[in-house]
Amino acid sequence: MKSFVKKISVFFILINFGTSFAQGTLAEYQKAISLDSLFRDKVTNSPKNFHWQENNLLWYVNNTPEGKEYLWVNPSEKTQEKCFDHAVLAKLLSEKFEKDIDVNHIDISELEFDADMAALKFTFDEKIVSFNPNQQELTIVESKTEDPKRDWGYWGSRFDETNNPPVMSPDSTMLAFIKNHNLYIKNTSTDEETRLSYDGAPGFFYSTYIKWSPDGKKIMAYKVRPGDERKIYFVESSPKDQFQPKLQSRDYLKPGDELPFKSPQLFLVGKKKHIQVSADEFGHQFGLNNIEWREDSSAFTFEYNQRGHQVYKVIAVDAITGAVKVLVNEVSKTFIDYSSKKYRYDVEDGKEIIWTSERDGWNHIYLYDGETGKVKKQLTKGEWVVRNVIHVDEENREVYFTASGMDKGQDPYFLHYFKIDFDGRDLTRFTKENGNHKVTFSEDHEYYVDQYSRVDAPPVTLLKLSTNAKTLMQLQKADHSALVEEGWMAPEVFTAKGRDGVTDIWGVIIRPTSFDPNKTYPVIEYIYAGPHSSFVPKDFRSYYWSMSSLAELGFIVVQIDGMGTSNRSKAFHDVCWKNLKDGGFPDRKIWIREAAKKYPYMDAENVGIFGTSAGGQNAAAALVFNSDFYDVAVSSCGCHDNRMDKIWWNEQFMGYPIGPHYAECSNVENAGQMGGDLMLILGEVDDNVDPASTMQFANALIKANKDFELVTIPGMGHSSGGEFGERKRKDFFVKHLMDVDPPSWEEIYNQKNNIEP
Repeated sequence: MKSFVKKISVFFILINFGTSFAQGTLAEYQKAISLDSLFRDKVTNSPKNFHWQENNLLWYVNNTPEGKEYLWVNPSEKTQEKCFDHAVLAKLLSEKFEKDIDVNHIDISELEFDADMAALKFTFDEKIVSFNPNQQELTIVESKTEDPKRDWGYWGSRFDETNNPPVMSPDSTMLAFIKNHNLYIKNTSTDEETRLSYDGAPGFFYSTYIKWSPDGKKIMAYKVRPGDERKIYFVESSPKDQFQPKLQSRDYLKPGDELPFKSPQLFLVGKKKHIQVSADEFGHQFGLNNIEWREDSSAFTFEYNQRGHQVYKVIAVDAITGAVKVLVNEVSKTFIDYSSKKYRYDVEDGKEIIWTSERDGWNHIYLYDGETGKVKKQLTKGEWVVRNVIHVDEENREVYFTASGMDKGQDPYFLHYFKIDFDGRDLTRFTKENGNHKVTFSEDHEYYVDQYSRVDAPPVTLLKLSTNAKTLMQLQKADHSALVEEGWMAPEVFTAKGRDGVTDIWGVIIRPTSFDPNKTYPVIEYIYAGPHSSFVPKDFRSYYWSMSSLAELGFIVVQIDGMGTSNRSKAFHDVCWKNLKDGGFPDRKIWIREAAKKYPYMDAENVGIFGTSAGGQNAAAALVFNSDFYDVAVSSCGCHDNRMDKIWWNEQFMGYPIGPHYAECSNVENAGQMGGDLMLILGEVDDNVDPASTMQFANALIKANKDFELVTIPGMGHSSGGEFGERKRKDFFVKHLMDVDPPSWEEIYNQKNNIEP
């Protein structure tokens, strides 16, 4: 019925306003795909990275209207000047490297200098170069040794417990190693081997990840009982290196799968004694990690994440007796956000522990006694959120951290920087300006660069003194006048009360450059409601990826952080618990309706939605569970049933054991409820979200006699669909939200190529 009403309303709009108000036209497509290049490099004096040197000198690269400018700053003198004569250096580099170097686009890195700037050293063209500005001399010191590229590997690969090499003792007299599933040591002088364990077996064996105590008198070695093996499979239809397709597979544990069990054991080397460590406090493992010896060899510690993520412990094992002591016992009735909010720092070899917790309903910092495991002090407190601990100063007993939500009237997601002492007193604030802040401290934390912006205000960059947060210099103030001249419109920050009638829900509204308040605009929401963070942009950007481009076709595009996302109160976050189908939709629908009340040109009866990954799940759920409001959805690489996706993310928020709530939240199980127009986009070699999840959803829709479109992109991994997916997404919204047949892309590209620069 809603689709019929939508078509009637679109018909009357066209009758009333005529073709001059047409949207989704060839000209608008042409502008939409040109926005990125039109807006690029139109904001100047907005440097990105700041580099402190040991002598508290600072250098950075400023983007001027002419090009790159290398500047150095002396905070004590409050001076800022060019690091070198750019024309001279460009000339010398051109001669030395026999290539044309543009004076306004010199590309160097790893710049080093001293206070008198008598000699500079930097990296250029994979060479380390010395430059004497006074003598105007340039010398290649050496070729830069390439840093070995870290191969982090595939995220889901099984952890190999068996192939680590033998581990040398701190005094190099002994080697510890695994043979026949048990722990041995060998004297490096005599090659005499001694067996230390006798309880290892093929199904419960000792891992090769062995840790000697610093004094070399003890060993921590743990036994492993392997868990399930699960793989996902997919066919790469069009590989680049051969004609025939390839079958690919990945290790991929899913919710409910059996996990490995680790059992740390203690060995006294001199006595050749194995001390059994009781597993009573860590028996039901999701993970057991961060095994480390105390510097004084008195104990080793590790972190235990209980299956279900409702208990998280820091545990110490006495190095003489093997006695187990729980130092931190974090418990939640819902979930512990260990992957985003957990922080631990051991002070003075564990005499105290800095720890973060949401136990009072907000994420805050606590100081524990490292001996007794008792809380000595809650360092921060209030209805605001500690976002990250960024530095612990043991000497001065201070904790540096970021927080948000402390300022009434400001966006509660804005990052601000603070420090507080170990007594929970002397809170020092480093940032106060109304904006989202990024701070870069000098190594001794005496000075810092503070850059802040908002979506509607370009960045300002200040140099400040830490002792009193006083501004010493304004380093740069961004200029976006050239961007405005191109027709850029700032996103509008909009708030509305959520489902409880009390909590503010924050989002942004993006309009086309051709915006006309006399037109009527369908609304499209870009959604990502993953509970692991919040997602509405807070920093200034000239171009908001697909949102800006979509808006240009004649839409109002919005993005919203509803309940169930992170970085607000624990209660706000807990809405997602065992309830990912919620996706904050009750808040999102209210928000869009309230925005449409304020701005009648927003057509809240004609709403589309799109997203990728968790956002792909959300976008499809909009039509499965919320088709009373949403009309059109494009879902890319979504997890449509949380039992099909990666174990850690889904069990963290959907819980363990697997219960009926998994089916209740499944797009697949509830496909028969789907209403509206749906497009599914899938990368055929997606190894982040099992591609079978999308195919199972498609299968369920077919069985339910639902009409939809399925776009599978050869060779593409986990993504929104790339350029082709973007084309399909634009066309789908234009066709189904505007009832307009899109122009052909051949015509669009030809028109674009014929544009005069």
